[in-house]
Amino acid sequence: MLNLSGKTVLITGASQGIGAAAAKTFMQAGANVMMTARNLDKLEKIKKELSDRTEYLAGDISDSSFASGLVDFCYDHFGALDILINNAGTIQPIGLIHEIKPEEWSNVIDTNLKSVFYTINSVLPKMIENGEGTILNVSSGAAHNPLTAWSHYCASKAGAAMLTQCLHTEYFEHGIRAMGLSPGTVATQMQLEIKESGINQVSKLDWSAHIPAEWPAKALLWMCGPEANEFVGKEILLRDEVIRKKIKLI
Repeated sequence: MLNLSGKTVLITGASQGIGAAAAKTFMQAGANVMMTARNLDKLEKIKKELSDRTEYLAGDISDSSFASGLVDFCYDHFGALDILINNAGTIQPIGLIHEIKPEEWSNVIDTNLKSVFYTINSVLPKMIENGEGTILNVSSGAAHNPLTAWSHYCASKAGAAMLTQCLHTEYFEHGIRAMGLSPGTVATQMQLEIKESGINQVSKLDWSAHIPAEWPAKALLWMCGPEANEFVGKEILLRDEVIRKKIKLI
């Protein structure tokens, strides 16, 4: 396992699923872990299960002032922020374009895309000053393939994937390592919501087809090390068996 002792990671959407699994994985790797999500109770529970090297701040990451304050809180508490993992995401409500209210569609864009910009915008000045930093954005196959009733999710993930590429183009020379992770279908609460909708082929998948949240968590940790340097500026597909072997998942 990569040793991240002395490093600090900020994880959005950390109250469940991939985010919660990543918090545990990075803590086990020696990192200080700052967690955020809307659900205060879940964050408190995760902190109790981990260690004093974890901290949290509950709030809405799609609020730019909260995102900025979160980054400041992380620096105040740990004195550093070396790794940012943009994992927060939503897909609700699932529905056809004419069925979804504009404010509902906008909420998904706010959470899945605008929040990614807000956190990146807030962490970059210090990372540039330090001459290094890793920013990982959790993507999706939906970023590159249209799916019925997922227009908001597909559009937001496509935007975030392009933002990752723009980040690499603008800041690679400043020592910033930017990458995306497309984990495939993961056995999380979101997949339960997708299955319940009964819309499009993803909802028809057998539950056994979904990978555990620990797999993308381990992939995110691996992406912080030198073995992943060849993928800087790119999106890593966890469906790829070559990638899975590199991370020692299979």
